[in-house]
Amino acid sequence: MSTEAPEAPAPEEPRRGTLRSGKGRYADPLFKWAVAACGTIVLVLLALMVIRTTSEAWPVFAKEGFFGFLTGEEWQSGNSRTEITGTYGAWPFIYGTLVTSAIAIAIALPLAIMVAFYLTHLAPRRIAKPLSYTVELLAAVPSVIFGLWGLHWFLPNVLRPFFEFLESVLGWFFLFEGPIRGVGYLSAGIVLAIMILPIMTAIIREVIAVHPIDQRMAAYALGSTRWEVLRKVVLPASFSGIVAAAMLGLGRALGETIAVLMLIGGSQSWSTSLFGTGSSMASHIAATFGEATPESRTALMAIGVALFLVTMIVNILARVIVWRLGRMTGDAAV
Repeated sequence: MSTEAPEAPAPEEPRRGTLRSGKGRYADPLFKWAVAACGTIVLVLLALMVIRTTSEAWPVFAKEGFFGFLTGEEWQSGNSRTEITGTYGAWPFIYGTLVTSAIAIAIALPLAIMVAFYLTHLAPRRIAKPLSYTVELLAAVPSVIFGLWGLHWFLPNVLRPFFEFLESVLGWFFLFEGPIRGVGYLSAGIVLAIMILPIMTAIIREVIAVHPIDQRMAAYALGSTRWEVLRKVVLPASFSGIVAAAMLGLGRALGETIAVLMLIGGSQSWSTSLFGTGSSMASHIAATFGEATPESRTALMAIGVALFLVTMIVNILARVIVWRLGRMTGDAAV
């Protein structure tokens, strides 16, 4: 006779709704519809903003042509209320935006990577923690503070002597031709780099910190040095996150207004020299919108459309790059 106890029947899964009663059964559908409504509102507001701004700017696009407006180099405002009588070319402002943003990324990205590696893998804990808090605090400093600091202290005491040295050594190269005015593309780009450095460092530090420790331990077990582990194990695995941080910093640099307005010079021309003065799209809008005529405001709306398109293109490229890198590296977090 068998002494085995009969197998207990498996508990049945509760039917949908049996654990909830009353109003609780409607919580999930209501939450789902509320989130969907919020997302729809965001998309609708974005679409309305694009439609409204484009409709305001359309007379300028109709007169100059879309590509003619983007590539034109002359900006002469008119005073008409009913038609476009001036000449509007946005290339000097587009050029100023791209140059200052490129300078900022070229300086900030390697510094952010080095600081992030130091905080996560090299610095003692008693130093890494307060430094991390400091980096996060700097990310919240208003841009006008950076602009004032850059204009009244950093420019005369640090940047101008550095520019004079560059001009004396590399003045034969077109990018560093004089004269040196102090304010200009290079000044604005360096201060922009300081502005975007904290947020990029914070993101890259988080990306590196979540790298699986077993991979690093395996590399150490194979005899790799710390430098080899960082360069051949951690850096490739974190590359997609680093690119995402760079694109986020670039997006902020493209749209920065006040600090660039203080340091770029404010001219409506453009120069191949980094010491030259100019304007970015955002700084030109901020500098002239308050006193602009109705016709000029239409042209400034067109610059706003161009800035929106540039920012959207950068964001789309960032997502594509991160997605492709995630597929190549097998990064499941992307």
